[in-house]
Amino acid sequence: MSYLRPIHSNDIWFDQVFSAKAVSKGGVIRRSKADVDRKIGRDRLELEVRKRGFHLVEAGNQFLIICDRGDIRLIC
Repeated sequence: MSYLRPIHSNDIWFDQVFSAKAVSKGGVIRRSKADVDRKIGRDRLELEVRKRGFHLVEAGNQFLIICDRGDIRLIC
C-alpha cells in the first residue's frame, strides 16, 4: 500500500508559480508580498527559491523571483 500525501493549496500555488513560461526562459516572476504572506509565507518562498538556485528580491510591496542561476549585479 502506498501513501500519497495530500495536496495542499500552497503546493498548488508553487506549481502555478514555477510553471510560468518566465521560469523556463530565465525570466522574472513578480508576486505581491501580501499574496505570499497569505498563501505560503515568506520563509517557505525563500526556501523554494533557494532550492531552485534562483534569486529573490524584495522591492516595495513585491517579491521578484529571478529565474536564472547565474550571478546578478544590482546597478542602482
